[in-house]
Amino acid sequence: MSVPLTTHLASLSTPRPYSAATEHAFLTAAGTGVLPAPLLSLYLSQDRIYAAHAYPRFLGHLLTHVPFSSLHAPDSPEERFHSEIVGVLADALQNVQREVGLFADIEKKYTLPSFAGWRERKATRDYTAELARVGAFGSFEDGLVFLWAMERVYLDAWMYAKSLLGNVQGEPSPAFSAVKELVGNWTSPEFVKFVDGLADLVDRLHIVPGSAAFICAEEIWARVVELEEAFWPIDGEESTVLAHKLLASTDLT
Repeated sequence: MSVPLTTHLASLSTPRPYSAATEHAFLTAAGTGVLPAPLLSLYLSQDRIYAAHAYPRFLGHLLTHVPFSSLHAPDSPEERFHSEIVGVLADALQNVQREVGLFADIEKKYTLPSFAGWRERKATRDYTAELARVGAFGSFEDGLVFLWAMERVYLDAWMYAKSLLGNVQGEPSPAFSAVKELVGNWTSPEFVKFVDGLADLVDRLHIVPGSAAFICAEEIWARVVELEEAFWPIDGEESTVLAHKLLASTDLT
């Protein structure tokens, strides 16, 4: 019996190590209670762009490419499988809408610096551009693999942060309560079930090893790891952005 595609992809050595995306310094700081509130705000402002704008568009592309056919009987395996995919994509859209609302709630609840104060990062533009490209020009199989890969890396990243929550030394940063709520959201049993469900769908695409679709899936996995690593802001980045904003406001006066 061949290895499921998602198992194969997760086992690959990628140009950027998997740990670079899932054990990033940002996540280490978040889990150990030293993440500065402005850096968390910067990250969430970028995640909001992804979740509120790029992700729904991507899901829309996937929905339009579900390969329904009038040649498939209503009770055929193909029709049932495609209907199942639509249900998962619909759930994903509902979940991401809820998540955008969660961002706004956390900003207010924990008095984080306003998300509106940050400009879009290059890493965010790169990620949203890749979502748009795969959605518009990739095959349906490409899109579903990309969706699973994004969610799998994201789950593993926040699971890593969760594993560090018991290692806080001294007084945690003011952002730590917000981090714990976010960790709870992104490592919940519901999210784990969602990611596992996506993996099951991808594995049932029956992409044959060595085929063009298989090779493309490997490339997508490596690209997502690369994009996810870059999406985490680095320590001090928030200070640089704030300094540039302050300088710009000074120049205008």
